Amino acid sequence: MDFKSCNLELMSRLNRAHKPAWYWVPVRVLLVTAMLTLLSFAVSLFLGIIGTVVGASLRGVRPNMAFAYRHVALPVAIIAAAIVLVAAFIMEIRQYRRARALDQIERQMIRAS
Repeated sequence: MDFKSCNLELMSRLNRAHKPAWYWVPVRVLLVTAMLTLLSFAVSLFLGIIGTVVGASLRGVRPNMAFAYRHVALPVAIIAAAIVLVAAFIMEIRQYRRARALDQIERQMIRAS
């Protein structure tokens, strides 16, 4: 093994932590919220269609697919969007504050050395 290339000063210059930017927090939150809302809409629509078809076949009538959209998938997606929005904001703010604290610690250590 070549230990000559293992230099802490060289590694610290290469591995500079970026300063956390607060303006990326809402972008990431909205992106995650949109993706998980669409996913929950798709899954709930699939389950709603299956339930509608099974229920209609048991009663011997034609299935009303609009019911699956209006009364199953849309309310589930709205509730999921609200939950994901709040949870994503909490997690992203925690992550931002943690990254900011680590950045401050790193700067203090660089100044001290």
